[in-house]
Amino acid sequence: MHEATLTNEWIGFVCLAIFVAGYYFIAAEEKYHINKSKPALFIGTFMFILIGLYTLSVGGDTEGLHNEVKHIVEEIAEIFFFLFVAMTYIETLINRSVFDTLKYVLVSKGYGYRKLFWLTGLLAFFISPVADNLTTALILSTVLLTIDRTRKEFLVPGAINIVVAANAGGAWSPFGDITTLMAWQAGKAPFIDFFFVFPSSISGWFLTAFLLSRFVPDEKPAFDPTTEPAVHMKRGARIVIGLGIFTIFSAVMCENLFNIPPVWGMMFGLSLLMMFSYYQKRATPHESFNVYESVRHIEADTLLFFFGILAAVGALHYVGYLGMVAHAYEIIGPTAANICVGLISAVVDNVPVMSAILKANPNMGVDQWLFIALTAGIGGSLISFGSAAGVGVMGKLRGTYTFMAHMRLAWTVLVGYILSVIIWYIQFEILGWYILTGGNH
Repeated sequence: MHEATLTNEWIGFVCLAIFVAGYYFIAAEEKYHINKSKPALFIGTFMFILIGLYTLSVGGDTEGLHNEVKHIVEEIAEIFFFLFVAMTYIETLINRSVFDTLKYVLVSKGYGYRKLFWLTGLLAFFISPVADNLTTALILSTVLLTIDRTRKEFLVPGAINIVVAANAGGAWSPFGDITTLMAWQAGKAPFIDFFFVFPSSISGWFLTAFLLSRFVPDEKPAFDPTTEPAVHMKRGARIVIGLGIFTIFSAVMCENLFNIPPVWGMMFGLSLLMMFSYYQKRATPHESFNVYESVRHIEADTLLFFFGILAAVGALHYVGYLGMVAHAYEIIGPTAANICVGLISAVVDNVPVMSAILKANPNMGVDQWLFIALTAGIGGSLISFGSAAGVGVMGKLRGTYTFMAHMRLAWTVLVGYILSVIIWYIQFEILGWYILTGGNH
């Protein structure tokens, strides 16, 4: 029994219906007050159980199903533990007051709204390639609230700027977004080649930021730094930052030198952090930190969401639906298809979109895989809930940064997105400036 035939069987229709229904509840989590990990995990596991029951009912061989699920578990485990380590480091940096110190430095300088607008955007763009776009957006939206909690004409453009900058910054690094991480771990583009997306991502963000800055008041916030106690990084913070950088280096080296999954280097980096926490506890017990305390603060629902949604997309692949995606690429061509993917990512979360395309595996060169990492990453900025960064900031600035508030200025994001596409096309397709470590034109 070939999987592709299942699209015409009742099990194929049922799986598609379950996916659509589950995704509705994921998208409408605010309406129903249900964490998106719950429907995602349910549909991801339930769809494969139904496929198993169907296979037994028709007397089919379960070997193919076994191999598919085993492959999905391996794929999910690599992303799951990669994010686990990254989140642990972020929580440890928060514990060591690294981000609180950054926030204090920014708000205590007496800068005007426009300067703070540009500074928070620049920080979002350059922090997200390392810290991931969601974490970056949450941290810097907190900074916005620290500056001024009531001035909507500053908060709304500032929030959009942070979301766009975090998503655009995450697009040129394998660590900046789940979509880029997935593409890199799937071997679609070498590590270094992702950095060639930088001109496209920064150009699009800069144009959007420039247009948004016109709506920011040219005044100074009423903030008196003398009334706020000074904040400094705690003992060991700089070493934790250094270990974090070395952990990323280890992940890259494991992939490039040993041809083993990058997650191995990440887990090695976690072991170093644990050893350092032990040393600090012995040396200065009153200023130490506990790695397991950082682990307890990790957003487990995010990890479970990825497990569920990747499993659900894997089920659609098994029954044969994703073959249609590859066929669409053949009909309209990869460039047009990838531009459409960016627009779709504004409505549908970019993780299942990227997962579906990786499963469909259309025939594309490195240039097009980098392009889809760009479009799927920054396309979510077009609508407030189109990316994890946007949803996170909506939660932080509840009642201020809303869907309608975003849509009134969404044209600035669209203009930036168009410029990113144009810059990519000139650089990659006309000039061919991207091949450094391999790939095909």
